[in-house]
Amino acid sequence: MSPSRREREYARRRYERWAAKQQQRAAQRRRTQRNAIAIGVTVIAVLGIAIGAAVLHGTGSGSTTAAGATPSPSAPAASASATSPSAAAAGEAANPCPTPTVKPPATPESWKSAPPKTLAAGKAWNLTLSTTCGKIIVQLDGAKAPQATSSAIFLSRNGFWNGSPCHRLTGEQDGIYVLQCGDPTGTGTGGPGYSFGPVENAPKDGVYPAGTVAMARSQSTDSNGSQFFIVYKDTTLPAPGYTIMGKVKAGMDVVQRVAAGGVSTTAPPAPARPISIVSTTVTPA
Repeated sequence: MSPSRREREYARRRYERWAAKQQQRAAQRRRTQRNAIAIGVTVIAVLGIAIGAAVLHGTGSGSTTAAGATPSPSAPAASASATSPSAAAAGEAANPCPTPTVKPPATPESWKSAPPKTLAAGKAWNLTLSTTCGKIIVQLDGAKAPQATSSAIFLSRNGFWNGSPCHRLTGEQDGIYVLQCGDPTGTGTGGPGYSFGPVENAPKDGVYPAGTVAMARSQSTDSNGSQFFIVYKDTTLPAPGYTIMGKVKAGMDVVQRVAAGGVSTTAPPAPARPISIVSTTVTPA
């Protein structure tokens, strides 16, 4: 074989090896892209489920882990910092809410059955939440949500919420804007021992305006208990929805101050500016 022919043969082989490596690299890139797409779709699906359900849904009787609870089962025209709560922002700003010193009983009281819906007497009631950050007055709707209102009256009169933290805050990262309270254990799984349903007074369009106070529940529509959430910015939630038991009559500024502090890094995500219910009272409106 002549030297020139030999060189051409070597060149051909080098080209073939180079082309084979290029094909291998291209195949690897395609596999990487497919995996990235698959992972992205999975993450989006999981986030969608979490936002739509877990945020306001929980595992306990009538409980949520968010606005299910957490909301998984969430009013407020809020400031920019309130609509995009972050732990970093909370660390930079002075906390306008005193650190809670109250605590619920080690073993919260429990009942076997919910109070009769007739306790609400079909009328409006004022539920005053004295919190560590200020007073929040909720006007309960005993006509449209008689069972939820009756339960709130019963729990308030028995001091069930005294000392309990508002254990969950959601925000921009979830697309749901709620402060969730009502669980003495602070875990999102606690309740009064009883549960009730079905859902009362849920909006047909799924929109919960700022100032709305609604019952948190698990996936079952019969799992309402003691947990509730306060919407601090208009929020849309999926059907069958959540019982709207009333609306904030005074004290939205308290909720806004807490929301503006952002979300902590705990699980479930609690307000970076902690807030607890010191005591409650309920009177006819």
